[in-house]
Amino acid sequence: MNGQKKVAFYTLGCKLNFSETSTIARSFQNEGFERVDFEKQADIYVINTCSVTDNADKRFKTIVKSALKKNNKAFLIAIGCYAQLKPEELANIDGVDLVLGATEKFKVTDYINDLSKNDMGEVHSCEIEDADFYVGSYSIGDRTRAFLKVQDGCDYKCTYCTIPLARGISRSDTLQNVLNNAEEISAKGIKEIVLTGVNIGDYGKGEFGNKKHEHTFLDLVKALDEVNGIHRLRISSIEPNLLQNETIDFVSKSKSFVPHFHIPLQSGNDKLLKLMKRRYLKETYTNRVTAIKQKMPNACIGVDVIVGFPGETNEDFLETYNYLNELDISYLHVFTYSERPNTEAVEMDNVVPQNVRTKRSKMLRGLSVKKRRAFYESQLGNKLTVLFESENKDGYIHGFTQNYVKVKTPWNPELVNTLHSIKLTKIDEDGIVRFDWVKEPKFV
Repeated sequence: MNGQKKVAFYTLGCKLNFSETSTIARSFQNEGFERVDFEKQADIYVINTCSVTDNADKRFKTIVKSALKKNNKAFLIAIGCYAQLKPEELANIDGVDLVLGATEKFKVTDYINDLSKNDMGEVHSCEIEDADFYVGSYSIGDRTRAFLKVQDGCDYKCTYCTIPLARGISRSDTLQNVLNNAEEISAKGIKEIVLTGVNIGDYGKGEFGNKKHEHTFLDLVKALDEVNGIHRLRISSIEPNLLQNETIDFVSKSKSFVPHFHIPLQSGNDKLLKLMKRRYLKETYTNRVTAIKQKMPNACIGVDVIVGFPGETNEDFLETYNYLNELDISYLHVFTYSERPNTEAVEMDNVVPQNVRTKRSKMLRGLSVKKRRAFYESQLGNKLTVLFESENKDGYIHGFTQNYVKVKTPWNPELVNTLHSIKLTKIDEDGIVRFDWVKEPKFV
């Protein structure tokens, strides 16, 4: 293959997708391709798709058009969850040349001996039952943070979710391989690692190709805490029924794990949790939040919640709203329910009208702003550690404290990827926190 060929990537969806895109990009670079930014002209554009919401499906077509504007002869490849669920649909979109399913995406360079445009996209997609092996990956988006994949797939059967159909059964990386990847990331000078997967609390299942748990999520957390050179470890989304009190206790005393948890709730109404086939009720969620705050009063807790699920009455929604309003959490990720083919929920009665879904979503997004503000205000006066990001935004550099408070200070490129002790002082009009240096940084 011509070593001068250029390839660009676009990722839709979750941190897990970002970790896999980064690994796939490195496989291209190993084959002699030059990676360029998606906004630049390339010979190949790879789009890693998502299928969690209807919006992600629609965005795919927009991204395809954007790539073809840059180079109408470019070879377009679709990979990811949407590519596994609806390969023929993607293959029929003008400009798409190749569609690869759940297992094929990691061998993408094997499928591109000929970069001639096709009249219709070529599909290579497995039956999802064949996605029973594990491929490790980690992302390096900027120099300050890496997403480390530790688990893939899901054995849960939530009635709204297509992820088990797109990613297959729950399976895990070996503990040793996770540790090796963490050491590789650390050696590149990256200060923070975010653990990611579909259902990371299920870590250990399928570690050696069987359903037996050789290790647990707590074993993983304890082992990673001993890796040299990692300044921060952050747990991404973890199911409340799988977040054990022992893990919370360990994180509270950990050397590297930060006091930040993202815990999906989906509804604050037990009737809806049962309809969704979630594996807990509201009481369990309350207990987890209480346990975290008892051990780590300054911990940041993020919440996923779905509005407009079939059967959600006004009273049900208000129960969720009031529950979250009173709960000691820090911010919300609000998802408006969208019908997904081949799920149980799409067949359910008592469909919530779209305008009602939109109104409820707006209410919860407003509550999220209020919750984040209240959390930030509770942190004013505290001495914390900030890790600065790499982007110049309107003359400011931003960073995050260990408990996920976003801060800013005038741009200085020497601050990028550095850790500093600061004291939070005030919240600006844009909702971002200003600070004083505990010790003024000096640069050589």
